[in-house]
Amino acid sequence: MIELDGVPELVDPVMVAAFEGWNDAGDAASAAVAHLEREWKGEVFAALDAEDYYDFQVNRPHIWLDGGVRRITWPTTRLSVVRIGSDDGPVRRRDLVLVRGIEPSMRWRSFCNEILGFAHELGVEMVVVLGALLGDTPHTRPVPVTSVTSDEDLARTLDLEESRYEGPTGIVGILQEACGHAGVPAVTLWAAVPHYVAQPPNPKASLALLHALEDLLNLGIPLGDLPEDARAWQIGVDQLAAEDSEVAEYVKSLEEARDTAELPEASGEAIAKEFERYLRRRDGQPPGGGEQGSYLRDPGSHRPRRPRPPEGEPGPQDGGGKEPEE
Repeated sequence: MIELDGVPELVDPVMVAAFEGWNDAGDAASAAVAHLEREWKGEVFAALDAEDYYDFQVNRPHIWLDGGVRRITWPTTRLSVVRIGSDDGPVRRRDLVLVRGIEPSMRWRSFCNEILGFAHELGVEMVVVLGALLGDTPHTRPVPVTSVTSDEDLARTLDLEESRYEGPTGIVGILQEACGHAGVPAVTLWAAVPHYVAQPPNPKASLALLHALEDLLNLGIPLGDLPEDARAWQIGVDQLAAEDSEVAEYVKSLEEARDTAELPEASGEAIAKEFERYLRRRDGQPPGGGEQGSYLRDPGSHRPRRPRPPEGEPGPQDGGGKEPEE
């Protein structure tokens, strides 16, 4: 049984998770969750037992000095809580449960069941998993982010893409499938990272994931230095590309392909979304003001609900590696 002593009762909690490894190109997803922990001062309340899930020859522990005392940090997955807003302030109270760790080496089903055990005990109403993949996308254009789910009802309700991927998968795909079996609404946000600049960090992709999370949950996220870091990253890649004519030509071909594929109204839609994010961060309220009801809870009830009664079985689960195709 999961003990949660010291964890307060949460308000409309959403779980946001990211895992280092195969589904975290450029460390973009795990860095985005780390940013949330840092900006909102997340309080760690639980950590999974590293012995159960990790091969220490693959993910080695770290030794460090603490005032002359040698200590060991074991690779694991930690859960923290961040509390947003206040009961009497301008920003409506809501809470996030942040899950950040490393893709496990073994016992993936048990790993997901343990994560979902915490979600059940905390009353989590939706799970959002962040991921990043390598793609044929130019670093000079906005980072493409795809929001996918394997739940056809949730796809219709939130206007998401219903994934039809089949193939190898990572822990992101397994966790989304586990959520579906447990009746927990789950969404995965995938950022595409240029494959020719795959090494971490990639603050531009992390920023794009946070923007997508803002849009999905209708909240304002303090961005801190991340926008400036993203600009500096792009300038650095521009300089590197300019030093190699073949790379510069390849980037140009990706830009042309991307610009040809973009719809004429895409830029206007992007401007409108960015303005809505600005209003959320400035005023602390959804555009239009006022309280926004929880979109996944029955009025007057503290129990999570599905958006609509299911009309059929959820679609096939997404696979991995090349998400959202997964």
